[in-house]
Amino acid sequence: MSLASDRTFPRHSHDQYGIGVITTGGQRSWSDIGRVEAVTGDIITVNPGEVHDGAPLGGTRRTWHMLYFDPALVRQYVGEPASPIAMTCPALNDSLLLTLMQQLFSRLVTGSGDILSLEESSCQLLGAAFTRHGSRRLDSLHIAKGNIARVRQRLDDAPQQAVTLSELAEMAGLSRYQLLRSFSRTLGITPHAYQLQRRVSMARQLIANGRSLSQAALDAGFADQSHMSRAFNRQLGLSPGRYRHALSQPRGCNFVQEPAGR
Repeated sequence: MSLASDRTFPRHSHDQYGIGVITTGGQRSWSDIGRVEAVTGDIITVNPGEVHDGAPLGGTRRTWHMLYFDPALVRQYVGEPASPIAMTCPALNDSLLLTLMQQLFSRLVTGSGDILSLEESSCQLLGAAFTRHGSRRLDSLHIAKGNIARVRQRLDDAPQQAVTLSELAEMAGLSRYQLLRSFSRTLGITPHAYQLQRRVSMARQLIANGRSLSQAALDAGFADQSHMSRAFNRQLGLSPGRYRHALSQPRGCNFVQEPAGR
């Protein structure tokens, strides 16, 4: 939800967890811990059933973005038991949460990113929110390397096949947040980033075997050729077309990287 308003909202509650950001102006609100104020760049939160209100600071319009998460979904993501976990601060200044919130909200609004990347972004936001500002710390479990190895093998075997974070988590016997954190700690990158690497590797092989760029993109699991090109450039520093051209040159010729910014 995005809203721009100078309205004063009466006391009310929601059935979901809410995490948002004030994008312009500011507001004052009543919460379980008393009156709080939030200004541009601040994160605002609300727990299921928590009564709150909202009034603009100085009577001027404020704008904010808000994401709402069903409590059952939150438990699935962070691996918490049935007993509830709560956000402890309704207004806070946290640069990490601000970045994660903006990234996820932008992806949802623009429709960019596949299911795996959107799930990862949701997990990162929720995990950081509850770890840093939750009523209790999320469990820091020791995860056997075999759990992560199975997930990695799945991505190695079929990087072109779409997969969700929940499928990978079930394979490892972990919550989605536990998988994301453990995979990143073990390999240094997220499952989605690892999948993109494997897809680029597959596309390179397909191009080397004579497949057209558009067909190589589809066969390697990319949404389209431009999607493959962006991943290629990020990883290799040259476009798929430049890579194909280099392969056609006599042996001994060096690759020539794309000029910067091209």
